[in-house]
Amino acid sequence: MDIMIAVQDACVSGQWLTAFILSLCCFLPSCLPAGQTVDYSSIESVVSRQGDTALLRCYLLDGISKGAWLNRSSIIFAGSDKWSVDPRVSIVSSVRDKHEYSLQIQKVDVFDDGVYTCSIQSERNPRPKHLNLIVKVPPKIYDISSDITVNEGSNVSLICTASGKPQPAISWRHITPSGKKYESGEYLNITGITRDQGGNYECSALNDIASPDTKTVKVTVNFAPSIHEMKSHGVGLGRTALMRCEAAAVPSPTFEWYKGEKRIIKEQGIDIKSLSSRSVLTVTNVTEDRYGNYTCVATNKLGKANASVPLIPPNTAPYGSTGSAHIPQACRYLILAFSSLISVY
Repeated sequence: MDIMIAVQDACVSGQWLTAFILSLCCFLPSCLPAGQTVDYSSIESVVSRQGDTALLRCYLLDGISKGAWLNRSSIIFAGSDKWSVDPRVSIVSSVRDKHEYSLQIQKVDVFDDGVYTCSIQSERNPRPKHLNLIVKVPPKIYDISSDITVNEGSNVSLICTASGKPQPAISWRHITPSGKKYESGEYLNITGITRDQGGNYECSALNDIASPDTKTVKVTVNFAPSIHEMKSHGVGLGRTALMRCEAAAVPSPTFEWYKGEKRIIKEQGIDIKSLSSRSVLTVTNVTEDRYGNYTCVATNKLGKANASVPLIPPNTAPYGSTGSAHIPQACRYLILAFSSLISVY
């Protein structure tokens, strides 16, 4: 039997509630005849953020009109009777406007997305109002690469994936003073990584709903030692001498000191203190036999480096450089030549 005929028969017989419920079937896709669809050309969109309260507004025509709310193939409310078992939904009516018949959904989620129909039953025909609820979701990073350690020159690939609605855009940046940014995308690929490219990398997921969600990955780049500073000063007999050796390396190097071919160990008058990237050799009460060339050797699992520094008396220039105590023979001849020219003029 045609649904509208059934509605008319129910109205004639005074079965108003039955007629009203049957009329709602006109708006349920599952109740429509084959090939017939609901016309959503004038649909209204309502946008809500996940976790917020969504309000779908609808107003009755007059005091005797009946209203109902439907979603997909189910009835949520028929008049003031609640058919849905979802505790989050309720009817909102305004004190100022007794005709308001709005649907409120608390703590909306993505599964609440879709078309809702407010059916207003007048004396003759039902009048539908269609609203499309769009639930947007803030970005959330749910998977990111673990911290990694690689050797200098290796290829590195990091991944960061996130969810959200709309789908968030993902970008990467190296957390340094310059804050170098990389091309957007889930994957960050670095070919032949260098020691300068070690550190923290930040993944950022952003859409138009909320502030970006960020997480970081630490990339440790191992490299062999390189000594970048050796320091020593001229020291007189009986004084204390300090020789400093600084090296860059990951992992941190171990240090050894040599005088000539002999390794130096802690003993009376000699102390060695090494901290991370620095080693300091202290020689107290310097004697003649302490003067000479000292070599610092820095070692880690990837290699070693060495550099030398002389321990010399004060005012002595190392490696043949001129000091204040000696005048080279060439300088004497130059002075004599200038003196001869002056005497001529």
